[in-house]
Amino acid sequence: MKKVLVPILLFVACSWFSSCDLDDDSPNFYFAALTAVEADVPESFELGKTYDIEVTYERPNGCTFFEGFDVTKTDQTDRDVVVIGSVLTDEENACPQEATEVVATLKFHVIYTGEYHFRFYAGEDENEEPIYLEYTVPVDPEPTN
Repeated sequence: MKKVLVPILLFVACSWFSSCDLDDDSPNFYFAALTAVEADVPESFELGKTYDIEVTYERPNGCTFFEGFDVTKTDQTDRDVVVIGSVLTDEENACPQEATEVVATLKFHVIYTGEYHFRFYAGEDENEEPIYLEYTVPVDPEPTN
């Protein structure tokens, strides 16, 4: 029975993956880095706790949607954070061009002592060099009761 069932299941699984065919070869969206305006970080962290960091970012138009955060660990307690959005490219729908500020929450778990250094991507300067909002948050050595 096992010799018959395994090839049948393998055939079914392969047919699921090979049967997908998209009508259009071009995607109708792309991902983009969004500009952080402000981050509401606590004055200090406690080791082992998880914090909600509210990040205000600029949504440049009505066709840009929040997708999440790209958090890069550059050193043990250093983090570069980029707000990621998807931008629709569907030319059939008009996008409101009004920029708005939106707040998203970054959940952050503290696992090291010392100080955490955050750099939130805030766009580019006139030389196309990245600009960052920088925050330093110390970790309390002793938890409060």
